[in-house]
Amino acid sequence: MSKITDMTSENYLASTRKQFEYYKMLGDKTFAQLDESELFWQHNAESNSVAIIVRHLWGNMLSRWTDFLTTDGEKTWRDRDAEFAASIKTKAELLDKWEAGWQCVFTALDSVNAENFSTVIYIRNMGHTIPEAVNRQTAHYAYHVGQIVYIGKMLKGKEWQSLSIPKGKSTAYNMEKFAQEKRREHFTKEFLK
Repeated sequence: MSKITDMTSENYLASTRKQFEYYKMLGDKTFAQLDESELFWQHNAESNSVAIIVRHLWGNMLSRWTDFLTTDGEKTWRDRDAEFAASIKTKAELLDKWEAGWQCVFTALDSVNAENFSTVIYIRNMGHTIPEAVNRQTAHYAYHVGQIVYIGKMLKGKEWQSLSIPKGKSTAYNMEKFAQEKRREHFTKEFLK
């Protein structure tokens, strides 16, 4: 592999890890604002609660990232349909599954390096480059974490503590950013303190 490719793969992997950490943080901060009963609230019978979304993410993460470089991402032991049943019963169980899923993601991501970056990753027998496989999961997790945050915001109303730039604060935020020198920095740095 060429030096530029090595640096590109390292930069990609570091950026991806920060992005995943950011999505995990959004979930963590949402869970911290919700009481146990709110984690199981469903708008209607066809909608998902926060707990159901976490159960689905956990199942997906374990399937996609276990033996990431060597086995198909859709494991034979995965029961995707069961992920949408209300089987999580406590906040502690929800948090355990959330942490276990993310640990699997980060462990697998940390196993990727310049030497194995060209490995073809299969998901349901469809080959993906590592960036394609990782980007697929990044988009999927962002989609579901966004749902978790939205449910939390609906439930808390005015009590919700913003996880990004609060309403009415964009001008002040931008002034602060543009008052600083241009620099190379991942946008998540201020959120992942």
